[in-house]
Amino acid sequence: MTDTPEQRFETTLSSLEERVRKLEDGDLAMDDALKLFEEGVDLARTAHEQLEAAEKRVAALSRGPRGVEERPFE
Repeated sequence: MTDTPEQRFETTLSSLEERVRKLEDGDLAMDDALKLFEEGVDLARTAHEQLEAAEKRVAALSRGPRGVEERPFE
């Protein structure tokens, strides 16, 4: 079974939040903190890409001269 884009985004966001919590606790060695930070940056980038992909899929419907028309989300 394939995850939906929403499930993948939620998983990415959850993983990012977990790393942020660990970093905020402050009980990590420097190397471990840097590794978590790097993972967090990668996860944030992935989440941003997932949001951009979702935005491209969204279409706005509007009433035009030929009735209801679909136009890209801006």
